[in-house]
Amino acid sequence: MMEKILYLMRHGQTLFNVEHKIQGWCDSPLTELGINQAKIAGRYFTENKIQLDHCYSSTSERACDTLELVTGGKMPYTRLKGIKEWNFGRFEGMDDFLNPPTPYGDFFVKFGGESQNEVSERMTKSLSQVMEQEDHHSVLAVSHGGILACFLRYNNLPFDRHIGNCTIFKLKYEDGHFTLLDRIDPNFSELEK
Repeated sequence: MMEKILYLMRHGQTLFNVEHKIQGWCDSPLTELGINQAKIAGRYFTENKIQLDHCYSSTSERACDTLELVTGGKMPYTRLKGIKEWNFGRFEGMDDFLNPPTPYGDFFVKFGGESQNEVSERMTKSLSQVMEQEDHHSVLAVSHGGILACFLRYNNLPFDRHIGNCTIFKLKYEDGHFTLLDRIDPNFSELEK
């Protein structure tokens, strides 16, 4: 059986990232920096001659735009609600400082949002269904920072620091389990000139 690899990636920088706004199911556009981050992240795939057979994006525009930039618009993709960011309920679009301390647990449920467990299970179920498909051996999925952290914790996958824009997690999928093979933090130093 061929190895199944999932490249799980966070979207590029957005306007709300810059403005320190809570951004879950609400959306804001990629900034110029975010657009360039996605293009640089795309080089990882070309430089390593990675042939993707399927691509998936969260239904949020910031993730779709990132995926299109990463693949140079050359790959069709499926929009997947299951990998959309955490729903923060009435906190959507508000200032970051209003977030409670992590872990959030069930905090957002009473405000019309999702619990940490709901988010983790939603993402895990969606990505497992994707990877269970027979012809899916090299898959890119573009998602979001909050749900990525939940997914990694839920599946006991190590990550020790903030998930930056366009960070890529290379995961192996086997026998219903994900294993972390690598974390790729693209080098954006050329954008700081």
